[in-house]
Amino acid sequence: MEILRVEHLSKVYGKGDTQVRALDGVSFSVKKGEFIAIVGPSGSGKSTLLHILGGVDRPTSGRVWIDNTDIYSLNETKLAIFRRRQIGLIYQFYNLIPVLNVEENITLPLLLDGRTVDSAHLDEILRTLNLNDRKGHLPNQLSGGQQQRASIGRALINNPALILADEPTGNLDRKNGEEILELLKYSNKRFNQTLIMITHDESMALQAERMIFVEDGHIIRDEVTKR
Repeated sequence: MEILRVEHLSKVYGKGDTQVRALDGVSFSVKKGEFIAIVGPSGSGKSTLLHILGGVDRPTSGRVWIDNTDIYSLNETKLAIFRRRQIGLIYQFYNLIPVLNVEENITLPLLLDGRTVDSAHLDEILRTLNLNDRKGHLPNQLSGGQQQRASIGRALINNPALILADEPTGNLDRKNGEEILELLKYSNKRFNQTLIMITHDESMALQAERMIFVEDGHIIRDEVTKR
């Protein structure tokens, strides 16, 4: 089942001589449960693409469907609600709230939505991420790897249609980076989460089932790595 469809996506910054075309007619689709890596050098347009898929930055032209919803046909309020419920974002620099403990950071999307926390689901996430004994700790009491685990938990808590990870291992050493990647792969399989990871590291990207190569705002290659 198709969970994401992107059609003729373009993003232009600036005007005239200073105009920059970050994306230029990008189209692709993703099936539910796929793990995809989007790969490209700095300035290739991959982060711009991720932000547009995440409902954070509107395209200049083109359309994005997530779970049969044309997300940029929504007004700002409805888009914010959709993003909170259907898109899980994992950033390189964690973006945890410093005054909230691990459990509060993970459940924040539910609380902002006025919904009740499913204790069984939360406990499973904490066990999966090996954060059971850290759920009462503040971010500054955690290692970098533990903070990234908490940010993964926050992305998973809503059972979103799509999880987007922007260089999720980029701020970690190799050992922690490999552990985080294994957790992302496990959550992709365990919770049947559709996962799109942005990375410049092809060795990390090869862990995905499919790689999309972006260069100068275009998709130059789209290939299956694992069947």
